[in-house]
Amino acid sequence: MSKPKFVYVTYIASTPDKVWQALTDPKISALYWFGYSISADGKVGSPVALKSADGKIMDKGVILESDPPRRLSYSWAPQYEEFQNERPSRVTFTLASFKDQVQLTIVHEDFDEGSKVFESISGGWPKVLSSLKSLLETGRALEPAWSEQDLKRVRAGQCA
Repeated sequence: MSKPKFVYVTYIASTPDKVWQALTDPKISALYWFGYSISADGKVGSPVALKSADGKIMDKGVILESDPPRRLSYSWAPQYEEFQNERPSRVTFTLASFKDQVQLTIVHEDFDEGSKVFESISGGWPKVLSSLKSLLETGRALEPAWSEQDLKRVRAGQCA
């Protein structure tokens, strides 16, 4: 059996520089990532962290590849208790100019067979990237697409 791989492509009416900044700047990511922020300075070997509004690290990793504003890759290790036995996976963003748009492709891979992380990110990335697209195109991100019960689980250290 092959290992699971998540691939998602979207087109954003923006520039590669603006999309890159949104992927690496915690102040911008907090706007489209539903209050969470990603810090990734874009330098190979630097840490990456997804933090909740209260500063708790939810996911962490290390930048593996960086070619601004074309390609960014980092390891991804959720810090939720239910995922402690899974090894880190890999997230890669590729940005390509397409007329007056950016083709943004994300590939999230290197999961073990039967990965719970894979199940979780398969629903999460489309929400996050749709919100990113809305923010860059309209100046307004999407509302969170989860329930209060989901938020309580996240706050308790479990994945939504």
